[in-house]
Amino acid sequence: MTSHIKPRARLGAFASLVSALALIAGAAVADAKERDKGRKKDKDEEVAEAPAFAATKAGDPVFASTYKPFPNAATAIRGATVYDGKGGVIEGGVVFMSGGKIVSVGGPDTPIPADIAVFDGAGKFVTPGIIDIHSHLGDYPSPGVEAHSDGNEATAPTTPEVWAEHSVWPQDPGFSRALANGGITALQILPGSANLMGGRSVTLKNVPARTVQGMKFPGAPYSMKMACGENPKRVYGNRGRMPSTRMGNFAVNRETWLGAIDYANDKKAKRDLAKETLVGVLKGEILIQNHCYRADEMALVLDMAKEMGYKVAAFHHAVEAYKIGDLLRENDVCSAIWADWYGFKMESYDGILENAAFLQREGACVVIHSDDQNDIQRLNQEAAKAQAAGQRLGMDIPDATVIQWITFNAAKAMGIDKLTGSLEPGKMADVVLWNGDPLSVYSRPEKVWIDGALMFDAMNPKTRPVSDFELGQPGEGDVK
Repeated sequence: MTSHIKPRARLGAFASLVSALALIAGAAVADAKERDKGRKKDKDEEVAEAPAFAATKAGDPVFASTYKPFPNAATAIRGATVYDGKGGVIEGGVVFMSGGKIVSVGGPDTPIPADIAVFDGAGKFVTPGIIDIHSHLGDYPSPGVEAHSDGNEATAPTTPEVWAEHSVWPQDPGFSRALANGGITALQILPGSANLMGGRSVTLKNVPARTVQGMKFPGAPYSMKMACGENPKRVYGNRGRMPSTRMGNFAVNRETWLGAIDYANDKKAKRDLAKETLVGVLKGEILIQNHCYRADEMALVLDMAKEMGYKVAAFHHAVEAYKIGDLLRENDVCSAIWADWYGFKMESYDGILENAAFLQREGACVVIHSDDQNDIQRLNQEAAKAQAAGQRLGMDIPDATVIQWITFNAAKAMGIDKLTGSLEPGKMADVVLWNGDPLSVYSRPEKVWIDGALMFDAMNPKTRPVSDFELGQPGEGDVK
């Protein structure tokens, strides 16, 4: 009996075990199916909850440059006095450009390939293309009527969210006049100075284009315009709101920077166009161009910049910069100034004609700017006036250094000095051939090349660009 019972017991136990395992396996499969259902449900919910629309991510390129150089040909200028833009001068020099770039710059023995266009520069002068660091062309175009007044978003003390390029009118006749009369090959368009933070600037190549994107200087960083002093406090004080004083200016600035720092450190912050610009400044990707007249305010701004962790590229107008030349040199800040504008309001009262000369003597960075549709056509003359003021005080500043004020130094303060601003191999072939000494009131651009393309030739009226706006109107092209 026993021998028959034990195998049956074992068999029963085994059957029970198999049955239990089957139940467990079935339960596991059921659980897996439920989990899969849950996952599918979660996925479906995610899809349902995902936004139907989305902008490109912050930091992605938008409004990108579509600039393409105009057709160029290998060209040489020989026998001219060449100012290289970095303080050097070559008598009887040669400038050779090809493929839109400067290939070589040197003395009379510099090789020139056969079968290329060669211009005789005897008795003439060559400089890099002239650069204006402070312009409002396109944002305050000609004719200067209210319908064209697009440079100041004077609706809040800080508007870093606005971009000057969104106001630029490419048909502004001022662009072609700056090219033909002033040899301007690149310029920075800034918002106005009604606000403490006026918004982003844009750097343009001075070429005809249907769109601002077609003029945008490829590789140029953005800048942000800031303003000190009378303008913001007058605009907003007159409306009975802060800031109405200089201390109010700084308080609003500092609070705004603190908000941008919090935004930069908050991974979950909702996208904010104004703070994006400010964070770009904090990261060093966007430069600061600061409208500021008085020396004491410039010193305060430098302290605020250190407090908040950004750098000022240049103080603009800066009529009292001569008082703090050493401080500006130590902080590597350029002064973008006029030759002789002063006294038109209280904060400009202490301006002097020798401002540039004193800054140069201190070893600080000097830039001559326009801030004006007429002065942009004569930056060479403005630089010469500033040089003459220094000479009257016994400060003899070489011509080659003065040319640097309107070429390389401007490019440096705009963050484009690796690309243009001087005649060096590999740089953009932005070149001006002058019919005489560029620091003489009697001299004019004879030819202007941008990226090696001949964009203006005083000897050939067909090369003078004319905007669509001017076609068929009296004074078309302003031919002189």
